Amino acid sequence: MTNKTLTRFLVEQQREQNALPGQLRLLIEIVARACKAISHSVNKGALGGMLGDLGSENVQGEVQKKLDVIANEILLEANEWGGHLAAMASEEMEAIYPTPNRFPRGEYLLLFDPIDGSSNIDVDISVGTIFSVLKAPAGAESREIDANDFMQKGATQVAAGYAIYGPQTLLVLTVGTGVYEFALDRDMGSWRMTQANITIPKNYAEFAINMSNYRHWAPPVRRYVDECLAGKDGARGKNFNMRWTASMVADVHRILKRGGIFMYPWDARKPDMPGKLRLMYEANPMAFLIEQAGGAAFDGRTRIMDVDATALHQRVGVVLGDAEEVERVVAYHREHDAQTASA
Repeated sequence: MTNKTLTRFLVEQQREQNALPGQLRLLIEIVARACKAISHSVNKGALGGMLGDLGSENVQGEVQKKLDVIANEILLEANEWGGHLAAMASEEMEAIYPTPNRFPRGEYLLLFDPIDGSSNIDVDISVGTIFSVLKAPAGAESREIDANDFMQKGATQVAAGYAIYGPQTLLVLTVGTGVYEFALDRDMGSWRMTQANITIPKNYAEFAINMSNYRHWAPPVRRYVDECLAGKDGARGKNFNMRWTASMVADVHRILKRGGIFMYPWDARKPDMPGKLRLMYEANPMAFLIEQAGGAAFDGRTRIMDVDATALHQRVGVVLGDAEEVERVVAYHREHDAQTASA
């Protein structure tokens, strides 16, 4: 743990590591300030009238919580005027949000899930904000930005991170030079580094998945979970723990700090849908963080950050965490595919 602030860290990354341009540094600081404001709203809870449904649905047909909309507005208003962005996209909005003409236009694109795990808001379980930064395509500054400009593979991300609003408010960030954690010091009003160069602990016997969907999973996923459940008497020869909070931020944060694997796979209830989680707002930024921490992130067969982006609200299956565990799940998919092809 150090007393280094987020601002000092970003300046050092800019000066010493040459890892990010000045405009990207300022953009990340603005996103971090917005997360502080969201944290304040989350902490108000029922006393501030922040709980409950709004009575509307987002573009995915999901019931919006009051905090979903409040957090979305906080991020839009904080970032629209700084001159760092060409446009934004949010899980809560059907279309992109170009920088208003009254403000200067920057060279970056910001994507975010303003409140991840919003079903947990009313029961006081950790929720979070996930964000991803892309570079706008060359020439975009001289024309109107459209959704096609966001259709980039996750491997092109220049920064990604999440804030988690729990017992502490934490910001976890990568700019491509590792993964760093900052805690919100409410007395000072600043983000202070609590861990540098986070790496996923190896060989931790823990998995995170919603077991109630077991009957809908593909055979490779059931095979992996069955082996975990068999414990020390099964093929793996050791006991596993299972965790599930229904908040991707909380579950992935635990993977980063304690190891193991997180899975939200394809299931047969909607066979034409590749998965539940959103590629652009959830899977890509989390995959970037996980890979920077020494882990792996696949959709079951393909590296998530190599998946072609074809739609703003595209969904994808997610298997991420300890690289060896993820590779095992991927190998089971490949074996199943080979057996199916030869049958």
